[in-house]
Amino acid sequence: MNKVELVKKDSEAVVSAVFETIGEALTSGEEVNVAGFGRFVVKETKERTARNPKTGEAVTVPASKKPAFKPAKALKESVKG
Repeated sequence: MNKVELVKKDSEAVVSAVFETIGEALTSGEEVNVAGFGRFVVKETKERTARNPKTGEAVTVPASKKPAFKPAKALKESVKG
């Protein structure tokens, strides 16, 4: 194994560990803040009534939790240019 392969392998392990940690924190209901980048949160949606577009029939969409990302001001500014 050479230096490039070692660095690539180590980098993949670090990135995987970061994503796994973020996922575990969100699963337990915690927020994850990354300074200068943004915040990962869990948003809860309420149960609601929707319509099936094919039949027009009313259906109930159950309440659920979804991961969301809110970018930091610094990230927004850098994207604007």
